[in-house]
Amino acid sequence: STTDFESERKIYKSASHALQGVILPGATVCVGGFGLVGIPETLLDELSKIEDARDLTVVSLTAGIDGFGLGLLFEAGKVKRLVASYVGENKNLEKMFFGGEIEVELTPQGTIAERMNAAGSGSPAFYTPTGIGTDYSKGGIPIKYASDGSGEVILVSNPRETRIFKDI
Repeated sequence: STTDFESERKIYKSASHALQGVILPGATVCVGGFGLVGIPETLLDELSKIEDARDLTVVSLTAGIDGFGLGLLFEAGKVKRLVASYVGENKNLEKMFFGGEIEVELTPQGTIAERMNAAGSGSPAFYTPTGIGTDYSKGGIPIKYASDGSGEVILVSNPRETRIFKDI
């Protein structure tokens, strides 16, 4: 049937059709592209309209901009946590972050790529020298603020495990 062929080749009639049957509440959504280039804008637009899409963890190199792409997910209140390396262009995200509406985990780009690679291959862990000795590796970076406007940090990053390997 056409559906079997489309599913096998991963070609769908529409973004709505592509998202049918996907378990969305609490899902992790990895978004390709950089900034506004190469993002799956049609899928993000559709995802922003689906009622079951909530409490999402979104992994992307950047946070996009207001009113487009990932910005639509933030504005629709679909995202619980964003894992990204750059968040500077999205003013709504900034307001949501400091207002305690969303968690933001800043992560170096190479580390995001390797985390996705490890997860996809079933590797439970990997080591990288990225960030060693920085505030990132020491932990304590704000991930979430209180929603009462007090500016109180209620969730911080954990220290990263470090290890010295012989002859490396």
